Amino acid sequence: MIALVAGATRGTGRGIAVELGAAGATVYCTGRSTRERRSEMNRPETIEETAGRVTAAGGTGIPVRVDHLDPAQVEALAGRIGDEHGRLDVLVNDIWGADALWQWRTPVWEHDLDKGLRLLRLAIDTHLITSHHLLPLLIRHPGGLVVEVTDGTWDFNATRYRDSIFYDLAKTAVNRLAYAQARELREHGGTAVALTPGFLRSEAMLDNFGVTEETWRDAVAGDPAFGVSETPAYAGRAVAALATDPGRSRWSGRSVSSEELALAYGFTDADGSRPQVWRYITEVLEGGKQASPGDYR
Repeated sequence: MIALVAGATRGTGRGIAVELGAAGATVYCTGRSTRERRSEMNRPETIEETAGRVTAAGGTGIPVRVDHLDPAQVEALAGRIGDEHGRLDVLVNDIWGADALWQWRTPVWEHDLDKGLRLLRLAIDTHLITSHHLLPLLIRHPGGLVVEVTDGTWDFNATRYRDSIFYDLAKTAVNRLAYAQARELREHGGTAVALTPGFLRSEAMLDNFGVTEETWRDAVAGDPAFGVSETPAYAGRAVAALATDPGRSRWSGRSVSSEELALAYGFTDADGSRPQVWRYITEVLEGGKQASPGDYR
């Protein structure tokens, strides 16, 4: 299996890359943060570290620095994968890098316009540029898989405002990208799915709460929903399940969560649980049901 995880430096992208590696895949891990240079996010995680974890998991990790807003760099990446393998089986569009750009609960006329437009470019343009250059390689053989990573399923986002017009538009648009690509891939035997993790215990989120993966439960007192959080491996296992499922076309065009796929395929998070934060939000935080976060793991 030859896979590209675009945006594999950290978080969900890293989790997906590693779990594809555990399934035996060769995984191209792209991003802008390398040992020599950090991206504008100024985080310590690197694509080389992700690639090393892919290899340690049983696959082959290949780090490639790519700015997915630069069509020439993405075109060169497509050419390299084509030259080295002649095909692409899995494309994961997880490019983001906009954590510092949105302003919560700020109306559009007060929001910094340059930051908002930059957010949309990072969240949407990057995915389109990547698909434009990589899908010709993916459709060389029937059965290719495209995973568009977002925040919130189509149904969840359609009935809720995500607290920033730019963030709201970005995450809703990515769901639509998967639906549209599913239509375009149909005649080529390809599958496209939008995937959302739940409350993610990414490196940045752990730092935000002042905890580590070993001590994360210490943060539940401050935010009960964190008790239903998940590791990046959960979404990673969701993608690995799709990638190794010969009947994955039944999911094409759909917007799904890691928790939905966990129930369908029978995998768990790293600790053996199955977090269901979207159901917790709907039933408890919004619906008023009396239940503890532990009831949704």
